[in-house]
Amino acid sequence: MLRIAVFVSGRGSNLQAILNAIPNDLRNVEISVVLSNKADCPAFDRVREYQIPTYSISYTHKEGYITFLELPAILKELKIDLIVLAGFLKKIPDEVIDLYQNKIINIHPALLPSFGGKGMYGMNVHNEVFNASAQVSGATVHFVDKIYDNGKIIAQQCVDISNVKNPDEIAERVLKIEHKLLPFVIKKFSENKIVLRNNRVYLLEE
Repeated sequence: MLRIAVFVSGRGSNLQAILNAIPNDLRNVEISVVLSNKADCPAFDRVREYQIPTYSISYTHKEGYITFLELPAILKELKIDLIVLAGFLKKIPDEVIDLYQNKIINIHPALLPSFGGKGMYGMNVHNEVFNASAQVSGATVHFVDKIYDNGKIIAQQCVDISNVKNPDEIAERVLKIEHKLLPFVIKKFSENKIVLRNNRVYLLEE
């Protein structure tokens, strides 16, 4: 069983995509905890019926929040194998990254290494893609390191955006891909079919 912790900041549509995939494609996956930088995160509503524990997390001590200093003990107690950033808008502290090297992944709404970096999230990304007149966009799942959107790319999928009229249309098309790509990568982790070799990431078929 692959035990995952999912970090979210907004509506949690990628979280929902994982939940939807668990009965079928992700039978060997368990969402053990969901965390957010917001106390009233809308995504928390998605997991209440599943009785999945939730935490609000902060860099500093705040009422109703845990801190990132407390996080490792919680993840250890829950025996977390993989941390999944699914629309989480805060930077994971270096100390946590050191503890979970190559065990933290993020989904980014563009084809990295283009349109990434600090401040490049959500509609900020799609606006830049649109204004660059890019003809394709897509989604990227990558390992998280100490630099924004810099970790090794695990998987990508692209979509034609040559006929879009605004950034909202790009966002809609990319989100559909995100909802397929993230569960796909998590499944590969659950099957031990992700390998780092020769400075590259390979997804094994068998």
